[in-house]
Amino acid sequence: MFSITDSTPGRTAQIEGRTCLFFSGFAYLGMHVSHTFRDMLAEGLARFGSVYPSSRIGNLQLRLYEELEHSLAAQLHQQSAVCFSSGYLAAQAAVTYAVSKGEALYSPGAHPAIRFPGAQAPAGSWASWMETVVEKINKGEDHQYVIVADAVNPLTAIINDFSALKALQRKTLVLVDDSHGLGVLGPEGEGIISLLPANEAIHYLITASLAKAYSLEGGMVAGHAADIAAIRKLPLFTASTAMVPAYAYAFLQAQSSFANARKRLQKNILTMEGLTAGIAAISHQPGLPVFVLEDREEDVNDYLLGRDVLISSFAYPDPQGPKVHRAVLSALHTRADIEILMVQLVQFYTQL
Repeated sequence: MFSITDSTPGRTAQIEGRTCLFFSGFAYLGMHVSHTFRDMLAEGLARFGSVYPSSRIGNLQLRLYEELEHSLAAQLHQQSAVCFSSGYLAAQAAVTYAVSKGEALYSPGAHPAIRFPGAQAPAGSWASWMETVVEKINKGEDHQYVIVADAVNPLTAIINDFSALKALQRKTLVLVDDSHGLGVLGPEGEGIISLLPANEAIHYLITASLAKAYSLEGGMVAGHAADIAAIRKLPLFTASTAMVPAYAYAFLQAQSSFANARKRLQKNILTMEGLTAGIAAISHQPGLPVFVLEDREEDVNDYLLGRDVLISSFAYPDPQGPKVHRAVLSALHTRADIEILMVQLVQFYTQL
């Protein structure tokens, strides 16, 4: 059953006349309700309007996009980057390019956004898949395969382990979707790139949504200059509408706001980690703002909602699948919010 609201939630959500603590969604840095950030968006709208009315390959180019792409490439320590109007479009452009460079080896549960149309992700564990993939690639030829995987599984609150790629001996393109790591992981919010192993046989291609941490509708792909240049020639780029320029402007103006919010988020994560230590029903990987809650006969979402706390509780990506229950932190939460959540969770899991 869905709850209905008439306003955008921040640290709280308005539900049928009640104010509930909101531990759901994916606005990890909380920018979407920041007055400072909204002012930056408003300034961007005043300067650039609601849309840039020309193709990304038109004969009049908006310098703002070049500045955004340079900033993203620098943040991810890559040679080049290209931005799109959505994370999904960016991921589809990246995988369309990737599958032209070799046979795609998809990770278990790979998000639909990074699957080429019609492709299926395998079942099984990440570790066994990674071991099999490395062995298969090393028995093949250079550039025969490409690896396609998510950096973070937000449903299981796991940062995927790419350390086995150190053993790759054949030249390989590795496409990683870092939508839930960019802006959150790494000392400067650079995401999964700070955790990927260095290997001369590998070059990485990183795609991500800007909506998750940065609250901006848009996406990007970053990597080697030649790869990005080729992606710019795809119809998915040339025939698409550019990202709203006000979003690009706000991203460039808000770097200090992002950094401050990331510090608050990391503090909240540490608080929650301390309070959940030793509770087997709550699983989590350090550094992530997502805490997975064990399913019980009584629905934990219903229990918490009856006590004015709303968590993430729905089936995804298959709406017919089992529900996934998660408590998702943001930079907006206070220690008191987290303590209220934990009191309710402890009561729920100890009453049965």
